[in-house]
Amino acid sequence: MKEIRTISQLKESGYKERSIKVEMAQNLSNKIKNKENLFPYIHGYEDTVIPQLIHAVLAGHNIVLLGEKGQAKSRIMRSLIHFLDDHIPVLEGTEIPESPFSPITAKGKKIISELGDKAEIKWISKEERYGERLAPGAKIGDIIGDIDPSKIIGGEPLSSEGAIFFGLLPRMNRGIFAVNEMPDLDYLVQVSLFNILEEADIQIRGIPIRFPLDVVVCFTANPEDYSRSGKIISQLKDRIGSEIRTHYPKSRKIGLDVTRQEISLPIHFPEIKVPHFIEEIIEEITIQARSSHLVNQKSGVSARLSISNYEVAISSARRRALKNEEESGVVRLTDLGNLFASCSGKIELDPYRDEAISEYQVILKLLDSATKLVFDEYYSPKKYNSIFNDIAAQIYKLGKIEISDQMPVSSYKDLMKDIPAIWDLMHEKGYDKEDHLFVSAFEFILEGLTVNQKLSRRRLGEISSFKTVDLY
Repeated sequence: MKEIRTISQLKESGYKERSIKVEMAQNLSNKIKNKENLFPYIHGYEDTVIPQLIHAVLAGHNIVLLGEKGQAKSRIMRSLIHFLDDHIPVLEGTEIPESPFSPITAKGKKIISELGDKAEIKWISKEERYGERLAPGAKIGDIIGDIDPSKIIGGEPLSSEGAIFFGLLPRMNRGIFAVNEMPDLDYLVQVSLFNILEEADIQIRGIPIRFPLDVVVCFTANPEDYSRSGKIISQLKDRIGSEIRTHYPKSRKIGLDVTRQEISLPIHFPEIKVPHFIEEIIEEITIQARSSHLVNQKSGVSARLSISNYEVAISSARRRALKNEEESGVVRLTDLGNLFASCSGKIELDPYRDEAISEYQVILKLLDSATKLVFDEYYSPKKYNSIFNDIAAQIYKLGKIEISDQMPVSSYKDLMKDIPAIWDLMHEKGYDKEDHLFVSAFEFILEGLTVNQKLSRRRLGEISSFKTVDLY
């Protein structure tokens, strides 16, 4: 089809033009019939958000996605291009994408009147048919359009269509236009948008022209701001077809699927392995933050917290492997002590908490609560209490033990000779089969006993010191 360069060739090919909403609904219908994965990079929404999205597209609705930060709202909007044709023809020589069969601007109509079926066309991809704008700071000229002084200087009459510079929305004619953070839109922009959603046309600076746009409009918003009185004019809300509420992952497994998918590291050598219990602790930190009374729940806790923490944990283990000239390494519990930098800025503390509790202390509390939850799943206190007591007794005889994130494997093996009860726990789970996994499991057990109040721990820089609680 891309070899077709004129309107006459397009007509001879039998090409049938569809409006954007018909195109998306029909393509989506075909994908459903073929049992295709509609949103391959969206996890945890199969029974909630995705069915509502399907209904909205099939209904030809404009959409607003309501959710807190890190709930894949922007990714969902960008995924809508998969329901567009790979390429469509538009009239060549116009400022905005126009139908070769029914142009909407004066320039487009002039081309057709002068050249008729000999008028040239070009093909644009589905990626070119998606435009996105962040609402804060966006003016009506950016989104809708305004008078262009340079065109007036060039001789265009002030009241003519030729004097207009088109904004991003009309440039997405025959495509999808998306706005992030909808409640921050300027009042005048909101007024213009509800006219577009209702009448599908734009008007600029009182110039007596109308452009019947063919566009799908999508928005994202924080639900608290969206529902706050005065932030969004009621006429604009009324003209949005579907409001869809997103949410955080319902389970740790789904959260981990998202985290693994989104990790992006600049280097991959030495190879670093991440034990499953470490992954679960990293993800559980985020889950705990989303329910902690010390964290501002209105702000939300993004999935980026888990992603950044995972990347820093791997980088900490990679630094150790590089220093020790090892070809591979494994993430340890002591590596999680370096997560403060990756947590800062992603957790907003509750303004009504005890001000004596610092951000660092909150992060440590979240790490401890996550470690306890995961450890108790692996080693139930009811089942393993006697072994826990044996470990505590053996550490009591030693007085204390010290570990750090830079300690070599040989030092852990020396400790094992004095604390043989730890081996029983590791052997049952198979953690004694590899040296590096053995070290990570060793620290996991020490931290687990600490959060279960069998041991006490003191952190001093990179060194963690453990003593039996009975000493106190």
